[in-house]
Amino acid sequence: VQLQASGGGLVQAGGSLRLSCATSGRTFSTYFMGWFRQAPGKEREFVAGINWSGGATYYADSVKGRFTISRDNARNTVYLQMNSLKPEDTAVYYCATRTYYSGTYYPKESSWYEYWGQGTQVTVSS
Repeated sequence: VQLQASGGGLVQAGGSLRLSCATSGRTFSTYFMGWFRQAPGKEREFVAGINWSGGATYYADSVKGRFTISRDNARNTVYLQMNSLKPEDTAVYYCATRTYYSGTYYPKESSWYEYWGQGTQVTVSS
């Protein structure tokens, strides 16, 4: 499984960006997808996650109400719409996937994911 994140860039505080993550794999519609970010000198942190159908979404408290995760299973793509961006949102954003899961799952734990994309830089200027 390969993931390709795109859509990062430089934006002023208060602006918006939409990240995309194109994913290979014939059964993308069954995958759990997540977004994480890592700022310089900090650990990678969970941002948002979405289950296979899009019926369940999860967000870090720091982005709740500003970011929206969604997916298009026909296009094998997951999106992260980021609004009201703040300088503290500056980071490299990574998409990740867990291709099989059942029962209890851990969308906020980076170790739970199996595959990762290469990351896309988001820089928010004040």
